[in-house]
Amino acid sequence: MLAKLAMRNVKRCARDYLIYVLTMMLVTAVMFAFHSLLFSKDVQKLFEAAALMQIMIGLATFFVVLITAWLINYMVRFMLDKRSRELGIYLLLGMSKRQLARLHFRESLLLGAGAFAGGVALGILLQQILMAVFYSVIQIDHKLRLEWSSQGILLTAACYGGCYLLALLRCHFRFHRLNICALMNVERQNEEIKESNEKYKQWLLPLSCVFLLIFGLFLFLYRGWGAQTILFFLLGLIVTIYLFYIGLAAAVICYISRKGSAVYQAQNLFLLRQFSSKIKTMRFTLGTLTSLFTLALLGCAAALMFHHFQDQILADKWPFDVQIYSGNLQDDFIAERKLLAQEASVQEIYTYPVYHNHTREVNSWLYTHLAAFPRSYQKPDGSADWEKIQKEDNSYYPYDTYLALSDYNQLRQMLGYETVTLSDHSYLIHLKERIWKETKDLSQMLHILGPNGELNFAGAYTEPFSQDGHNGCDYLLIVPDALAGQMKPYYKELVAKLDKSAPNDLQEKLDALAKEGSIRDFGDPVIDKTSDETSMCIGSDTIVAYAGKNLVGSSLVPEVKFMLTSVIFPLFYMGLVFICVALTVLCVQQLSDSSRYRFRYQVLHQIGLSRKEISGVVLRQLAAFYLCPMLFAAVVSGITSIYMGWNFNRYTGAHISSVWYFGISFGAFSGVYLVYFVITYLGFLRNIE
Repeated sequence: MLAKLAMRNVKRCARDYLIYVLTMMLVTAVMFAFHSLLFSKDVQKLFEAAALMQIMIGLATFFVVLITAWLINYMVRFMLDKRSRELGIYLLLGMSKRQLARLHFRESLLLGAGAFAGGVALGILLQQILMAVFYSVIQIDHKLRLEWSSQGILLTAACYGGCYLLALLRCHFRFHRLNICALMNVERQNEEIKESNEKYKQWLLPLSCVFLLIFGLFLFLYRGWGAQTILFFLLGLIVTIYLFYIGLAAAVICYISRKGSAVYQAQNLFLLRQFSSKIKTMRFTLGTLTSLFTLALLGCAAALMFHHFQDQILADKWPFDVQIYSGNLQDDFIAERKLLAQEASVQEIYTYPVYHNHTREVNSWLYTHLAAFPRSYQKPDGSADWEKIQKEDNSYYPYDTYLALSDYNQLRQMLGYETVTLSDHSYLIHLKERIWKETKDLSQMLHILGPNGELNFAGAYTEPFSQDGHNGCDYLLIVPDALAGQMKPYYKELVAKLDKSAPNDLQEKLDALAKEGSIRDFGDPVIDKTSDETSMCIGSDTIVAYAGKNLVGSSLVPEVKFMLTSVIFPLFYMGLVFICVALTVLCVQQLSDSSRYRFRYQVLHQIGLSRKEISGVVLRQLAAFYLCPMLFAAVVSGITSIYMGWNFNRYTGAHISSVWYFGISFGAFSGVYLVYFVITYLGFLRNIE
């Protein structure tokens, strides 16, 4: 008997809460697809950094499980409250509390199992799409095939089942405290607005807006961010989100009480009462949903930043097919030349020294002016504090780096750039575009000395030139060959141009060769006075930095793209789940109210409103309820993501406006938002009719 009753109730719940079931299927499918990526044998064999992908997806899964558990717990409790009269009737008919608990437990398990089975089936399709996108992003050819990972399905089942069981166990304890009177009166709770101190609470609304304004101003104007300041603003932001809805509900109630000018226009009184009632009874839930929307938008914006870097900036980071660094000035690269001849089709090989002149003019200026370096590197008079810099930083070589004009032009020819000319007493500077955007014209700021006095500034170039420790760090000073010949060689470089793409294992073989030759890769940025060998530095890149003795562009680009994808995919993963969970709660709440308050809309029809006018009332009511948390989240995440994008562009050299990152993420999530809104609107109209 209980089995038949449970099955009937499950079918009815699946129909009434279809959006919840579909969302749980989508969450299961996304979770299964990413767990398949986590345990994929092919992915694990790709790069040494495969562990990073596992860590990031595992971390994302942790947060997804937390929010999924919250959704399941919320929905199980919500459905239990909505069926309170039905459960009370079961008790009146003689069913014991234990039987009632078993019935509810069985119904919930059947509903959850159905959503899980459908989610896994959908997840198999989503897995193929995810794998295709993944291999396309990292630019590796891969033949797609179905990978059935028992570990992936078990982990998904454990996460999903654990969330359901915890929610059901929590509800199970509620059955021991149930009584018929309480069950019959559950639906009457929160029908009336209980007003208390609303005149004072309404001031929480402007106070919340003021805090957001202060938060935005501090982000862009304050430069002394520390752990305590960040913690203070994070806690303040969380509190502000929840207090905002208390103030909003109180402000609407006070506006109605003082009979504002718009209260009695059209159907405004009905809409304001509905809106204030819903906000007041759901203020904590709406605060949580706003937080989820904010995190989803920020995660998507951050993912877009790394994706843009991956597509546009990464290709410029290693312009040479092969480049090899050696701190040993006596190195003739015989072993490397031999390996390249055996493993690749070499079109041209060129070796050259990088020089220094025992001066630090450019280094000093960059250490004291670039935003990437702390102000503590400056002395009170504004000069560089070299004692502190040498202890804490290895961004630049101890002395300014120079290159002879003939070597510079040879490298430009290999990269397809036009050659340049230079007079006897002048110099050029070649630096990263990111540095040039920040510093602009350096001619009046630098005083470069040659053997016969100060050199004249002849221009700056910013084409990609491999300046992460190889051709200088961030910059190179180009001087005539005669002047370079009077300087001391600093380290040596080999560059190679290949006819075809380099073999996949060339990077590994060059690294192995370097280890066999005991050639140092990294170290402190000092010159070893007992040896001709000097250590390599890495430049001032901070957000995405990569440096190494051997650089093979065709191998490094996929590897770094893999590392960035390990961040991008989990961010999209969490963002999609967060926004779907939040929208499901909004949708279910409104669809439930449509059945519960059908009488109110019938009254509107009886007093003269047409069906078209009632549809307009419903549209305005849903729009207000849907847009409130979304727009508030858009303000918070918009301020933060624009600040993040501004700093990301400044430190990486990305070209796109910081507003673009937020705009694209907001547009993408608005599409998902619109789908849920349309479903809610159509379902709402169907229920009240």
